[in-house]
Amino acid sequence: MNKQELNEARTNPDFIKYLEETRVDALNTQNISALYEVLDSMLILDLDEKKVNEVYEEILKISFFEVEKIVNSGKKLKLKDNQLYYVRSFYEHAIEKWSFQNIDGAKQLFFVLYNIIDDERLEDALKIHVIALSEGMDLDMFYEKKVDENSALEDDSHGYFIVNFKFDIKEFLKENSTVLEKEYENLKYLLD
Repeated sequence: MNKQELNEARTNPDFIKYLEETRVDALNTQNISALYEVLDSMLILDLDEKKVNEVYEEILKISFFEVEKIVNSGKKLKLKDNQLYYVRSFYEHAIEKWSFQNIDGAKQLFFVLYNIIDDERLEDALKIHVIALSEGMDLDMFYEKKVDENSALEDDSHGYFIVNFKFDIKEFLKENSTVLEKEYENLKYLLD
């Protein structure tokens, strides 16, 4: 959307009414896909921050509750249907922590996430996040040193995550296996 289209959407009473009705309905029904649709629209249009935070907090509540149920049943999360939104919310929450310099909080979330997902590509990417965090790397430095921002994604399911890097992923993980082993020993209590 260009600036004019954004402004038209922001000032279109029918669209704003639709968005508000969808927000209220999604909150009431705890429909995570609708909540994300509303959140993404509200962020793009730079709408009421209080309502944005309310939607985001509800997404996190739903996700943490549902993830706990899935993991307690002995299953892993897949990147499809509502589970994709659960993984996305965990990931975004970890990135948010990282952006606020909460290195340990971000590392813990990424660690838990790579242990409860059934997706090798994302699992490997999350391990790289944990390695960077174990080195005390801030998010800007991570982007600058590790992330390949120019490569395209082959599929939509990975579009919410940083999965493309400036190096061979398997080789990097092999070279840093002792770091991952140490982090596993330090953080495995989170998986109990």
